[in-house]
Amino acid sequence: MNTPQSPVLLQRHAGWAEVVLNRPARRNAVDMSLARALGDAIETLAADDSVRAVLLRGADGAFCSGLDLQALQAERGGLAAFAPLWERVHLGLLQSSKAWIVALERHAINGGAALALAGDLLVCGAGAFLQIGEIRLGMAAPRNADWLALRHSEAVAARLCLLGDRVPAPELLRLGIATELVEDAEVLDRARGLAATIGGFPADGVAAIKGGMRAATRRMASAARDKNS
Repeated sequence: MNTPQSPVLLQRHAGWAEVVLNRPARRNAVDMSLARALGDAIETLAADDSVRAVLLRGADGAFCSGLDLQALQAERGGLAAFAPLWERVHLGLLQSSKAWIVALERHAINGGAALALAGDLLVCGAGAFLQIGEIRLGMAAPRNADWLALRHSEAVAARLCLLGDRVPAPELLRLGIATELVEDAEVLDRARGLAATIGGFPADGVAAIKGGMRAATRRMASAARDKNS
């Protein structure tokens, strides 16, 4: 049940749902409780055939500042205990038959960038940015790399991952990362509009299109590997 203190809020509408990362005091950074609750929300929606589209956003006008490393390291088991929770989130998104729309307000950083890249459609505010900054910390960025490999070219992945800088919304649009660029105050309305539009389509059609898109992407990737082997 949603409460103001819930780390993830799930709001249902006609044909679509809204999932809200709800740790605004930490700029919606991901800790154990948020990762667990996000995985639960994804599984709940996967079992609901009435939901065709899902809007993923952050509370209080910001998307996600990444993993809350301080909180995670303080937990029993630390990052090793967090890993299966994070794997569950991304596997759930990968296997989802819903259309996922991400509302990128202000920023999507590191682990937050991976969640943004997982969306089928990404609506960016004009002043927003995405940053995959792990290279500056001497760390890998496996989730970001996975989603970029699934959806974009190696050249686009290199631009985002090898420099580690803030990539502003207009550049995200130019690279094909963002679907649309709107004024900051219009991000949620536009993202909700897209979710409502898809939510009005026949459920079987949405699931078939989404499944067909994912299968085609995997076939193309496999063909490319075979050609280069």
